Amino acid sequence: MSEKPFAGQTVVVTGGGTGIGRATALAFADAGAAHVIVTGRRQSRLDQIAALSPAIVKVQADVRTEEGAEQVAQAAQKHGGKVDVLVHNAGIYRQTPVGEADIQLARDMVETNIIGPVLLTKVLLPLITAPGGSIVFVSSVAGHNPEPYAAMYAVTKAGAHSLTLTWAKELANRGIRVNAVAPSAVRTEVYDANGLTPDQIDGIFKMFASNNPLGRTGVVEDVAPWILHFANPANSWVTGQILTIDGGFDLTSSSDSPYSPYTGPSEAAW
Repeated sequence: MSEKPFAGQTVVVTGGGTGIGRATALAFADAGAAHVIVTGRRQSRLDQIAALSPAIVKVQADVRTEEGAEQVAQAAQKHGGKVDVLVHNAGIYRQTPVGEADIQLARDMVETNIIGPVLLTKVLLPLITAPGGSIVFVSSVAGHNPEPYAAMYAVTKAGAHSLTLTWAKELANRGIRVNAVAPSAVRTEVYDANGLTPDQIDGIFKMFASNNPLGRTGVVEDVAPWILHFANPANSWVTGQILTIDGGFDLTSSSDSPYSPYTGPSEAAW
């Protein structure tokens, strides 16, 4: 297998300024990609990652909108004129307990986690290499496990799983592969965005680690390599797969209610 399997390729990573997206974008650059188009809404984060590799092309855009999707397409046309790999990483997590569900938060998650990928894929599809292109979703174990207090997030991730499977079948005749990774607890800024304190976040991750067969929670470096594996041209007969990356957490009975501490600040158990 080539040490630079993505040499000459153009890769798009949404939400690439932080977390899994950032690690993935840099990994593609290290693996030889000529252009790694990184999208995000915060210019400061994009500036930081762009400073780390000449292959990074920063695009400040809201990919939930037609304008944002077109900005990404224009960047791809300018840098390589094609898209070899599209990584749908941008996503948000919000609590929506059934008795207190904030409908606007629910709409935001649907817009970001589902509508955004659908819109961006539609706009970029004419540019995706066919045959040989690859689409990879960054989903979550919430897509197949119950997610107490976060039902709408789980709905969006189940939707991402459905898009993975249906698009894999729909785009197979073009030679475009579609796969997904479904991580469990990986510590990124998504937890801070919910207004949780560092102590609360520490408590959540201690709980996850104590119930995990491998005894720890995930880091972004556990996930990014698998995104590259799916996208690697050497794996051209792999499509429609959803890979759980969770240290074995799915094997435990505690996976029935992994987010039980998310009952809100007044009821938090940590």
